[in-house]
Amino acid sequence: MPEERLQKILSRAGIASRRKAELLIQEGRVTVNGAAITELGSKADLDRDHIKVDGKLLRPPKHLITIALNKPHSVMTTVSDPQGRPTVMDLVRGIKERVYPVGRLDYASEGLLLLTNDGELANAITSAATHIPKTYLVKANGLLTPEQEQQFRDGVPLGGRRTAPAGLRLTYRAQNPWYEVRLTEGRKNQIREMFKHFGRLVEKLKRVKIGFLELGPLKPGEFRYLTAEEVERFRRAAAKRPAR
Repeated sequence: MPEERLQKILSRAGIASRRKAELLIQEGRVTVNGAAITELGSKADLDRDHIKVDGKLLRPPKHLITIALNKPHSVMTTVSDPQGRPTVMDLVRGIKERVYPVGRLDYASEGLLLLTNDGELANAITSAATHIPKTYLVKANGLLTPEQEQQFRDGVPLGGRRTAPAGLRLTYRAQNPWYEVRLTEGRKNQIREMFKHFGRLVEKLKRVKIGFLELGPLKPGEFRYLTAEEVERFRRAAAKRPAR
């Protein structure tokens, strides 16, 4: 096998997403043939070189798997937590292959989350270039005006940069209404910050769909394996680039 960038090797081996793999390299936690590597452009050959992460020899996964999990409220979307809070990994114990979360849902959010050891698939799903939409149900502490709804759809300034066009639909009119929100980007706490921009707080947030894949009947804390057909659908969706 020809040499590849280290972050791609780590991602393909199911260690972490490419972005997380880059952090592992920069933190000096990756060695190649005994030497610590911190340069992101460094290359290696998994078949020939001895690559270790935190002292553990890297081996490609025997089987590529992807899991759909209904993440409960008050669970971290991380492999571990220094504060000892429960993580999504506590919910998938017993799985033989080492998996990691694809993207994230914050501590107070719930719903559909993918975990995988397929680094290329994870990178394709999380890449902004693929524009795979994610759909959420959001309970707010007050209604948006029609003008605010249109601004929400068109994009709002967050951190000096306007958000991408979004889908927004009122699904339940009440003092504390429910909205369906559809995003094609995933900034940190984006939905909460978008509602906050209009003076509204998010009381509940649940992701119900990633691309074509729906949360379905999974109860909080439950998971299921994606079928080969579902994985292939994600690959085809990720391979399509939006027209410029």
